[in-house]
Amino acid sequence: MSEPAASSPHPEEALEEVEAAYLEGGRTFAPGTARSAFSHRTFRTVYAGAFASNIGTWMQNVVLGALAYDLTRSAVFVGVVTAAQLGPLLLLSLVGGAMADSFDRKKLLIILSIEQAVFSVLLALVTLSADPPKVMLVVVVLAIGIGNALYAPTFSAVVPILVPRHDLAGAISLNSVQMNASRVIGPVIGSVLFARFGASWVFMLNALSYAAVIACLTRVTLPDAPSSGTQGLHRLLEGIRYARAHRAIGQAITTIFVFSLLALPFITQMPKLADVNLGIDARSTAYGLLYASFGLGAVSGALSVGTLFASRDKARMTRVGLVVFAVLLTGFALLRTAVLAYPAVFAVGAVYFLVITSLSTVLQQGLDDRVRGKVMALWIMGFGGTVPFGGLAGGWLAERTSITAMMLVGATVAVVLGLLMDLRPRVDESVEVARAA
Repeated sequence: MSEPAASSPHPEEALEEVEAAYLEGGRTFAPGTARSAFSHRTFRTVYAGAFASNIGTWMQNVVLGALAYDLTRSAVFVGVVTAAQLGPLLLLSLVGGAMADSFDRKKLLIILSIEQAVFSVLLALVTLSADPPKVMLVVVVLAIGIGNALYAPTFSAVVPILVPRHDLAGAISLNSVQMNASRVIGPVIGSVLFARFGASWVFMLNALSYAAVIACLTRVTLPDAPSSGTQGLHRLLEGIRYARAHRAIGQAITTIFVFSLLALPFITQMPKLADVNLGIDARSTAYGLLYASFGLGAVSGALSVGTLFASRDKARMTRVGLVVFAVLLTGFALLRTAVLAYPAVFAVGAVYFLVITSLSTVLQQGLDDRVRGKVMALWIMGFGGTVPFGGLAGGWLAERTSITAMMLVGATVAVVLGLLMDLRPRVDESVEVARAA
């Protein structure tokens, strides 16, 4: 099977490609690097729109949690809002993956972006009141969460086909960078605006940020989704069957589920970790810097996969990275000095997203494009959908033991995964991937 190629570009797109080639002066970049991936115009355009939109999303995410707590002083209500926001990723990602492999992906992304923008405007209107109705707040957040659950698998299926297969690692690395950079930039902007103007302004700006991704999508032509020939329930479950039939793919999906659920609850419990172990107030600037250090580490780790480690075996990097992550998380769990916490959490964040980006590269390099959306739906379920449930389980364990014990359990899980998992494809799978490339 040959690599799917994008549809013929519009005249203006062709002109821009020629201009870009002229400006590059015939320069080429090493295949698989971030620079090589970024040299593709369609990828650059979609990337820029997604980056702007994700900054708005993270502005909204951080303010939603703060608003929920300010309104009720209830950790339970914060949990309910988080579940409404992220729970649909676990429940509806399979549907989103099936849609990604069945419909025009460009139109689907635009429609789902509009849906999320509309409900973000509604959220801004609901929160104009000093005491907004709690049920309405949760319902609107749930509607946004549903749109995101359908959007995420589609976007994840689109990114890898915007570049040739040999540049896939660089594209995935860059996509991880924008996800994490927006995770740093968005909360900073959102927190400042929330304190000065209120939550409603933040939600309205997030609604406007969707215009960026819509505008960028209208300027590009995306490859059609290849048909796998299945229908109905079989189409919905095709990703699961594919993962079961291909050991390396199944191992990657299993790893992301277990790792996210059991090794990462420390992220959602960061406020308590900072307070109990480090003496840092969760409402202080010091805590903001701590979380920013973690985010900057994640950006560095993701970028390193497409730069420093572009030529390294990603399957081996994932296994080694899990063990190194476990060591660093153990050190961070035992740390009681606030000053040392900043470089420590930076290192944890860097290795955490080196593992995630390497694992995602292993997964996507071995995928048949006909089922890419449905398999990436499983990835989204594991990476994002388990977050609220892992946080709840981690909180329960921390209450009954300690935050340190919870983190040590996570480190143990990471070591076991690193030692037991095998991401190398079988010989017949390797041949299949080589033919696809």
